[in-house]
Amino acid sequence: MSAIDTLLEQARTRLHRVDPGQAAAVQRAGGLLVDIRYAALRARDGTIPGALIVERNELEWRLDPTGDHRAPEATGHGLHIVVICNEGYASSLAAVSLHQLGLHRATDLTGGFQAWRAAGRPVSPGTAPATG
Repeated sequence: MSAIDTLLEQARTRLHRVDPGQAAAVQRAGGLLVDIRYAALRARDGTIPGALIVERNELEWRLDPTGDHRAPEATGHGLHIVVICNEGYASSLAAVSLHQLGLHRATDLTGGFQAWRAAGRPVSPGTAPATG
């Protein structure tokens, strides 16, 4: 097993990962879906309505409720957060990073955005990035 596979396996033991239906329920109950996919994937595949878009390299700064650069949605350590990447790999590592900030209810979506879409959940169309 590779080192990254081992790290991913260890990370997932700390999470109660959710499927698309459970993620939608979290959102309906006031939890936060956080899409960490990069812009080209969002443009190609679309986005989840109501999800907060935060690129992976800004995630911890935007969701730390004690930080100066937090998003308005980062309301406290008890917030239920579901991190979403494209296929459910990077999101597991990101969710564990949020745990280290005290966001103990952070988890991720098994299968990522692709599982959300395959389950027939709502998707807003992507938009091509601006060129100039």
